[in-house]
Amino acid sequence: MVKDEEVDKAYTVAKQRYAEIGVDTDAAMKELEKVPLSVHCWQGDDIHGFLFPNQELTGGIGVSGNYPGIARTPDELTSDLHEALSLIPGKQRVQLHAIYAVTNKKRDLNTLEPEDFDYWIDWAKQEGIGLDFNGTFFSHPMVKNNFTVSSPDPKVRDFWIQHGKISREISNYIGEKLGKQVVNNFWFPDGYKDNPIDKKSPRLRMLHSLDEIIKKPLPEKNTIESFEGKLFGTGIESYTVGSHEFYQNYAISRNKLWTIDAGHFHPTEDVSDKFASFFPFGKGIFMHVSRPVRWDSDHVVIMDDALIRITRSLVRDGYLDKTHIGLDFFDATINRVAAWVIGARATQKSLLQAMLAPIQQLKDAELKQDYTTRLAETEELKSYPFGAVWDKYCLDHNVPVGMDWLNNIHQYEQDVQFKRDDKKVLVKEG
Repeated sequence: MVKDEEVDKAYTVAKQRYAEIGVDTDAAMKELEKVPLSVHCWQGDDIHGFLFPNQELTGGIGVSGNYPGIARTPDELTSDLHEALSLIPGKQRVQLHAIYAVTNKKRDLNTLEPEDFDYWIDWAKQEGIGLDFNGTFFSHPMVKNNFTVSSPDPKVRDFWIQHGKISREISNYIGEKLGKQVVNNFWFPDGYKDNPIDKKSPRLRMLHSLDEIIKKPLPEKNTIESFEGKLFGTGIESYTVGSHEFYQNYAISRNKLWTIDAGHFHPTEDVSDKFASFFPFGKGIFMHVSRPVRWDSDHVVIMDDALIRITRSLVRDGYLDKTHIGLDFFDATINRVAAWVIGARATQKSLLQAMLAPIQQLKDAELKQDYTTRLAETEELKSYPFGAVWDKYCLDHNVPVGMDWLNNIHQYEQDVQFKRDDKKVLVKEG
């Protein structure tokens, strides 16, 4: 176990080192406190939800692995989330999907009511956190031939338009009850497996459907919509209706947020390069932090080069005040609570490292065309002791330092998660 005095001693040295290049480590930690992460609930139960827990995942989504201790009930899932949040420094948020409604009434996605999420609102109040929301436009019989709101069948479109409207009402209700704005994210799995003849009509149908969904004005103090594009998906390899360009233009023209999911771009694209092109025109973004691996888009987030570039860009260009950051991954080959902690702490570390830089000095050197200083300082920063500052940040927020948090996970496995496999839970499908 890491001792407090060791952390303080290392931090004192690190603070001095950074001060020598004009960086205030205390200020950087205070800045990090202002950036909550929206932790996604679906990592805890492999995207089963509570409306149709036995429904097969469709829409290009799949979860591999069968690590023991999966959450099967609302109480188990919130218990796991509480454990994860207790190991992540600072106050965070939690993202929900519509399928996580908690109700004894028979519901479908087009008949949900805001009160079906009172369970989550009460829990969020106890935790002192905010919530974000996602309509669920996948894993449902009304996804016809990989189409929802852009379907040529008006009955299919009407079903999903109604669900979209309901998701906005739910988000508004949650925001009003919590007194915190809810980001309501929209993602649709629409597209073709092989090359279509008509690329125009599906996008026009989607455009009209989205306009119908957001037609009713809702107070932004309670909720705001964000739209998430995708390069391709399983089953829609050749044509994605909701492409990045489509949603970027839609977000700008409708004064909404654009969701950038780090896992939904071509592997050779630099996601961090999108920000400076979008922000001069757009309202803001919902940044889904994820990790693509070959054709998969949602591996557990680690502090890799892609994440470092993303956080550096957001910090250096001052975009954090217009950016909502959320996690989006699912992995059932490892402990599901540990996955949350690993991904969240990696994102926070990356943000902190970006903040621990003499940004204005580097910009001044660049403006003077002093590229020698720019290159030398950015290279030296890579070996600066930011890890000591991170440890101090964790200590100050009363969460385990270093690898100590893993001991909590192992204990939680033995005391809670592994015991679930010895008990049968009857789950009633809506």
